[in-house]
Amino acid sequence: MDRTVRTVDDVMRLLDGLFASGADRWTREGATWWDEFYADRSRPVPFFAAKPDENLVGLVERGGLGGGRALDLGCGPGRNALYLAGRGFEVDAVDLSPAALTWAGERARAAGVRVGFHQGDAFALAGEEFAGPYDLVYDSGCFHHLPPHRRVGYLDLLDRHLAPGGHFALTCFAAGAMGSELSDADLYRERRLHGGLAYTPASLRHVFAGLTEIELRRMREEPPESPYFGEAFLWAGLFRRAQPARDSGDPEVSGAEEVVSPAGSVVGGRGAGRVEALDGSGTGP
Repeated sequence: MDRTVRTVDDVMRLLDGLFASGADRWTREGATWWDEFYADRSRPVPFFAAKPDENLVGLVERGGLGGGRALDLGCGPGRNALYLAGRGFEVDAVDLSPAALTWAGERARAAGVRVGFHQGDAFALAGEEFAGPYDLVYDSGCFHHLPPHRRVGYLDLLDRHLAPGGHFALTCFAAGAMGSELSDADLYRERRLHGGLAYTPASLRHVFAGLTEIELRRMREEPPESPYFGEAFLWAGLFRRAQPARDSGDPEVSGAEEVVSPAGSVVGGRGAGRVEALDGSGTGP
C-alpha cells in the first residue's frame, strides 16, 4: 500500500510521474536531455544566436522599462539575460542545463557583464538561491515546456517574487503554428508533451488572469541579419502586477486602465546551485 501524498509538492511529483520515462523536460531529471540539446553549439538553432528577443528590446527601449531587478526563467545560453544586464538590470537567470549555463557564462565574461546564474529547477530554487521582488520576470520558451499541473507552481513563483507594479513577459508556442494542441487531460492520457504545448490568447489570459494584460501579439519575424530574435510561431505577451490599493481615499489602481504598449499603440488592460559568471572574475558551472 502506497500512501505518500501529504503536501502539494507530493502531488506535483505524483503527477510528474504519470508522464513517460524520458518525457521530462521540466525537473532536474530533464537536465540531461537539455545538455544533449545544447552540446553541439554549431547547430542552426535560431535561439542559439546571441540575440535578445525583439519584444524584450521593445519593452526596455521603447516601453520605458529600465534598470531594476530581473529574473530570466529558462535562460538557456543567456542571450536575454546578457541583454538585460547590459541595460543596467541586476539579473538572476536560471536553467536546468549545466551545458547551457556554461555557454551563458562564457558569453557573460566575453561581454563584460555580471549575471547571477543558477542551475536547477526554478521552482525548487526560488526563495533559496534567488528571491524577489523582481521588477521584471522574463520567460522565453520555458513556460510551454511545463505540464499542466506545473502551472500552479509557476503562478506561485510569480505571486511570491514579482514586485507590485512589476512586469511579467513571455514568449510561448502559438496554437495553429507550433506545439501540441491536445487538451490538458489528453496530455496525461498520452503521457507526453509532444515537444511543448501550444496556447491560444484565451488560454493565456485564463492562466494569467491575476495579472493585467498590457500586450499579447504574435512575435515579429526577424530576418537572419537582424540583431534581434523573432519567430512568428510564438506569442509575445506582456503583463503587469497591480500596485496595492492606496490609502487616504486615493483612487485604487484600475485593472482596466489604458496603457501604452512597447510598440506605441494603446491597449486596453485586462483585470485581473548558484554560479557567478560574470565580469571575468567568476567561473562557469
